[in-house]
Amino acid sequence: MEHLELEERMKRIRLLILDIDGILTDGRIIYDNRGNELKFFDVQDGFGIVLLKRAGIEAVIMTAKKSKVVSRRAKDFNVRHVYQNCFDKLKVFEEIVKRFNLAPDEICFMGDDLIDIPVLKRVGFAVSVPNAVEESRNAAHYITTRHGGRGAVREICDLILKTQKRWHDVTARYTR
Repeated sequence: MEHLELEERMKRIRLLILDIDGILTDGRIIYDNRGNELKFFDVQDGFGIVLLKRAGIEAVIMTAKKSKVVSRRAKDFNVRHVYQNCFDKLKVFEEIVKRFNLAPDEICFMGDDLIDIPVLKRVGFAVSVPNAVEESRNAAHYITTRHGGRGAVREICDLILKTQKRWHDVTARYTR
């Protein structure tokens, strides 16, 4: 996809929808000897979401699994809309579109697996990661240089903010 077309897509974004496993994490799930689930999150991804929210762009989590860890991480960066146990992500996506009163082209979605493809095909800016399944990468408008759980979300947050010329406003308190 041409650079100018990508910029036009990013300029319209008002909402970021994120998958968890493979996007906000590296996709691995670890269980301790008590059966507790552990996931590893990249702190830069979380701060990217904070910056995006400061610019007025909301974030939503939509995942096929249900996990207390996901709810806890969403709380860390004040993501109020968390959809878990989503096996029909397109149906949930349509609910999100109505709830936020947005057009699909105002939404960015990051996904990495087959279950994500229907939503990747509907949004204005579809993003996947290098470690995603091939079909997911093929459905995306953009593939990050960073892997899921390793800064891919931060890469997209920064890219959207810079494309929308909001980067300096939301980072000024740190860069003065």
